[in-house]
Amino acid sequence: MTDAYIWGAMAIVSLVTAAIRFAPFLLLGGEKKTPRIIEKLGGTLPYAVMGMLVIYCLKGINFTALRGFLPELISSLAVGALYVWKRNSLLSIVAGTLLYMLLVQVVF
Repeated sequence: MTDAYIWGAMAIVSLVTAAIRFAPFLLLGGEKKTPRIIEKLGGTLPYAVMGMLVIYCLKGINFTALRGFLPELISSLAVGALYVWKRNSLLSIVAGTLLYMLLVQVVF
């Protein structure tokens, strides 16, 4: 690859990224009030994304042996309990990931 090709690709990626970032402001213009559909999506999409991530992470569980599902079950319960207790998504996800890795690497 030549330097011109790399610079061209970087320029295109930068322009597309900038266009995506500026699109809401250009499309909505100077409206003072956020459209209802945007408010509704802002309220429902985070929960939908988190639900899809949970399903994706737990889709390969093997229930034939304790090693197949017990680390996931313990970690998932810990994430849920920690979130209910502290109301901090980042803390609960990081702690659950660390607990899962500890269980898989050391215990099971």
